[in-house]
Amino acid sequence: MSIGSLFQSSVVRNFAKLLSANVVAQVIGLIVYPILTRIYAPEDFGLLNLFLSIGNVLVVLSVADYYYAIVLPKREKDAAALTQLSLLLLCCTTALVIVSVIFAEQLSALFKLPSLSAYYWLMPIYVLLMGAWNILNYWYIRKKSFGRITGYQISQSLLSAGGKIGMGYAGVLQGGMIYAAVLAPLVSLLSSMALGFRKTLCPLLQWSWDNIRNQAKDYRNFPCFVLPRSFINVIAGQLPILLLTPFFGAKYVGLLSMALLLGYTPIGTITRALYQVLYQHTTERVHASAKIGDVFWRFMCYGSIVIIPVFVGIGVFLPTITAWLLGEEWRVAGEYIRWMLPWLYVSLLTGSTCYLSDVFMKQEIGLFFEILLAVCRVIGLSIGIITKDFTIAIAAYSVGTAFAVLVQLIWLASLVRRYDQSLVQVG
Repeated sequence: MSIGSLFQSSVVRNFAKLLSANVVAQVIGLIVYPILTRIYAPEDFGLLNLFLSIGNVLVVLSVADYYYAIVLPKREKDAAALTQLSLLLLCCTTALVIVSVIFAEQLSALFKLPSLSAYYWLMPIYVLLMGAWNILNYWYIRKKSFGRITGYQISQSLLSAGGKIGMGYAGVLQGGMIYAAVLAPLVSLLSSMALGFRKTLCPLLQWSWDNIRNQAKDYRNFPCFVLPRSFINVIAGQLPILLLTPFFGAKYVGLLSMALLLGYTPIGTITRALYQVLYQHTTERVHASAKIGDVFWRFMCYGSIVIIPVFVGIGVFLPTITAWLLGEEWRVAGEYIRWMLPWLYVSLLTGSTCYLSDVFMKQEIGLFFEILLAVCRVIGLSIGIITKDFTIAIAAYSVGTAFAVLVQLIWLASLVRRYDQSLVQVG
């Protein structure tokens, strides 16, 4: 059976469109790092990633995760109500983040990084922009406007890369990358909204407060179970930055952030494209009472056939590649990536299909797996902190993550099998 038969033609086309855009966007971001690592110090990358880690946690809290449900309703007006509800919640959260700026110095002291306070005033803007894009992204998925998604991704990457280089050569070294991280999504978001307003966003202008309240009630599982799941997930993902910065300092965290970037970016690129297309495609098949196991298992098979040989091949040369690409000071980042490879392999398979817990309204079980993931990661990082060894912290963190994600993948497979069996019984 050919790979081309894995999906229907429309799904292949949409996946190819998203994947190509993700690849272009990520390549743009990656090719500038040999320049950035020769402009900025590891400490500057540590400051940037601490800012982004805090911001990403706040973004998750900003909309109670109702935007994940935008794809699910059969009626467009219900999906529009969920989009409007998410925007209202985002505005409320942004107002609270504005208030938190008053405590910027105390927050900086908590992480033992005083320079953070000078740039924390940008946090409300970052939260508003990223939260708004998360909402519009799922509205675009609902409308099958994948071109809007690709346009945002590529423009945001170009602006971010250019902004970081420009700030560096202008002498804005310490916070230059933070300014670029805020300005790039601002311009890309406004451009996407302006270009797609008449065709895609007009339905959002028709408000029905009764329907908004009804949808908030009907999809309450998302704030009750998906939000805690997402919050724990993002906390678990940011734990290396948030926990290790006070104990090891910005330089080590900067090296780690580069390892996470180089290691996870290719996997995240593929995963996001697969997730967005498979989510929409699987929802349609479930609405039509059609089987989904054939897509799931072929994806697992072909994914493993491609990923395992690639990982084995590049693993040997990672430190050398990192030193050549970024400079000798960054060689250790390649050693950190080696420890991440088993986790990255399992994450690609699980991350592309984790939407299944939302499709089948099993959010409470999804929450359990996020708790398991967070516990495994905390244990791993704690081992490194106790032994005062940064490499041990990364190794234990990666092993714990791989274990937790593998357990979740096994559960997802059982979920697919039970659904297909139920269709056979009904038939």
